[in-house]
Amino acid sequence: MASGDTITSSEYIQHHLTNLTFGRLPDGSWGIAHSAAEAKEMGFWALHLDSLFWSTGLAVLFSYFFYKAAKNATAGVPGKLQNFVEMMVDFVDDSVKGSFSGRNPLVAPLALTVFCWVFLMNLMDLVPVDLVPRLAGAIGIGHMKIVPTTDPNITFALALGVFALIIFYSIKIKGVGGFVHELTGMPFQTDNVALKPIFFVINLFLEGVNLIAKPISLSLRLFGNLYAGEMIFILIALMYGSGIVMGLFGGALQFVWAVFHVLVITLQAFIFMTLTIVYLDMAHNEH
Repeated sequence: MASGDTITSSEYIQHHLTNLTFGRLPDGSWGIAHSAAEAKEMGFWALHLDSLFWSTGLAVLFSYFFYKAAKNATAGVPGKLQNFVEMMVDFVDDSVKGSFSGRNPLVAPLALTVFCWVFLMNLMDLVPVDLVPRLAGAIGIGHMKIVPTTDPNITFALALGVFALIIFYSIKIKGVGGFVHELTGMPFQTDNVALKPIFFVINLFLEGVNLIAKPISLSLRLFGNLYAGEMIFILIALMYGSGIVMGLFGGALQFVWAVFHVLVITLQAFIFMTLTIVYLDMAHNEH
């Protein structure tokens, strides 16, 4: 959208909430959607190019700096980067020791990756809402959302990755029979042969809901909090965007909200990491 276009409030909000979407166009060809309605018509197999770009780019950025710190690590006086990485490793290690009772060398690196990656994706919410979309518009890109965690496709993908590990380790540690028994043998138990099939179905339903709720809670909690934060930034920009005085007031208000939002950003990354550790701990424990 060109910077000089005159748009309504609803169009402004819709524009900022629309991803750069690639998929099948109504004429049967493949390309980028030019509107929210066109993006919606592309269906399930559409790709959100901006979410993929920013999430992948931030993952590469995180990996590069941590690799650089590990490669240049010294037993002598550490540099600032090494100090920071060691602090992050110690922080995550303490969290894992406090929440994970099993033995698995994957859990701590996974927790570190989850926390840092989610935090960086959340951090993009502090970039001024009009800055990147206007720069993208100047080079002909109509839509550009830069906060991957405001896209449920990204948060669900993260949560489903954790869910796959939960299923894998549940079966690996307990066996197929143990995993099935965990889903069907609790919370109701009986020695009555006639009641066992009834309790089997009830337990499977209750434990199945509990199992499925794990990835849903992970993804929706992260998405909901970051989406709400983005909406507030957009509404502030919309209400106070015109006029020098109003623009300054809006900028001050955005700064105040940004300071508070730093806590939300960090807390949501920490919660996602902690729940990942706890869920994997539950998968390792035999009941």
